[in-house]
Amino acid sequence: MATASPMHKKAMLLAALAVSLGRATSLEAQQLHHHMSDKAATAPSGHPLVDLHHPAQQDAQQQRTEEIGQRYLPPPALPPQAVRVEQAPVETGQSLDLPTLLSLACQNNPTLRQARLQISAELAKAQQAGLYPNPVLTYLGEQVFVDVPGDTDSPGEFQGAEVSQRIVTANKLRLSREKYLRRAHVTEHLATAQQFRVCNDVRIHFYRALAARQRVELHNELLKTAEDAAVTARELYNLGQAARFDVHKANVQLQEARLAWQRAEHDYRARMRELSALIGIDVSQANLEGELAETDTPWTFEEARQHLLSSSPLLLAARAKLDADRATIRREEVQWVPDLIIAGGPGYNFDAGETVANASVSLEIPLFDRNQGTIAQARADYQRQLNEIRRIELQLERMLAGVYRDYALAYEHSLEYHQKIVPEAEAMYRELLQSYKANRAEWPDVLEAHRYYVQARATTTDFDEQLRRSEVMIQGFLLHDGLMPAEGATPAGHIDAVPKPR
Repeated sequence: MATASPMHKKAMLLAALAVSLGRATSLEAQQLHHHMSDKAATAPSGHPLVDLHHPAQQDAQQQRTEEIGQRYLPPPALPPQAVRVEQAPVETGQSLDLPTLLSLACQNNPTLRQARLQISAELAKAQQAGLYPNPVLTYLGEQVFVDVPGDTDSPGEFQGAEVSQRIVTANKLRLSREKYLRRAHVTEHLATAQQFRVCNDVRIHFYRALAARQRVELHNELLKTAEDAAVTARELYNLGQAARFDVHKANVQLQEARLAWQRAEHDYRARMRELSALIGIDVSQANLEGELAETDTPWTFEEARQHLLSSSPLLLAARAKLDADRATIRREEVQWVPDLIIAGGPGYNFDAGETVANASVSLEIPLFDRNQGTIAQARADYQRQLNEIRRIELQLERMLAGVYRDYALAYEHSLEYHQKIVPEAEAMYRELLQSYKANRAEWPDVLEAHRYYVQARATTTDFDEQLRRSEVMIQGFLLHDGLMPAEGATPAGHIDAVPKPR
């Protein structure tokens, strides 16, 4: 049985490790990448290459990506199963924290399985593209049905067999395999990007669910305050100290508070169902453990920009795709080199009564078709990918501008509410409550102060939620939508497979 080449074994090991460990690429992948880049050091004529994968830059990028992965990505997921097993929903009231939810998402979100299969597909293409052509066995018979006078059972003039074999020239198979191995390297980065999408969405919806739960609790307080205000208005009216208008106003405010509480309840249930859809199992009845308000050192815009442009999996994938396009050019440039077809075999000449042998060598003459159009298309793809890298960089910077605006705004407002507005509102409420106990303040004033205090906390929750969402997006390279299909290595319009991949 034929054994896989060392390069193919390395690529298979690389694919298994890179996704399961949640890293953009492994050290093994970098070594394979550098080994293949050394062979691709020269540029196609007329197309200067940009050295986007200098070893020093690669090592720095790799180290930073691994640090981000260890700090931000969840523990490794279980290996994909051939048959998906439905996992039972969590029990009602079971406590789940964010790391547990991330681990469940890595086991159950289907897009992560798709991303792993994208790597397997590219490795399978690399295997197929590097396989040598099969020999062809041909039966030969000449003048088999010629009528011979006096002979009713003639075998014909000649019977024999021939075996032909195509001899592939110009290292076409090695170049084909190299191209698809580079595409497998692209899918590793895309798999990492998909894992960030899933993790970012789980984090965002986790914080949204925490915020929704806090709003339910705050609206419950407001509802109790509205009930007390309605009772107080009726008592004051009975004592002749309030008008009928005040009773109607209190009743309206009570109904509005009850509807607001119902909206908060529905919003919380919706957030838990959305979280369940992202994870892949029902966690809507679970009890989330975590804090919405956390104290982290704020990011400057330049720090966020450098973080994004130096380690974004989308940019790493685009740069790896440039290497794959370069390998495609080298492969297409040798396609016109003709292969040899060698054939030969034994036979028997019945007329001469002797055993004979046939031999032939055929060679296509590349007189008209020298693969000119496909080479031009591959070079155009390479130039387009150069511009694609720049496009992604500008798109990320544009997206970062809006996300960082929301982040800075939410950070400043959250800090102000936590440190000044909410403490002041609480102090106002406490002082009025003490004054009421000492018969120096009216009870409606105490209820109004309590309503203002609760509303200030609700506004703080809104800014905390916005801050967490923006922070997750910045830390997670602006990747989101954890149910978007996993991307493949080849964008639309690029030169791709023929019946025999090359």
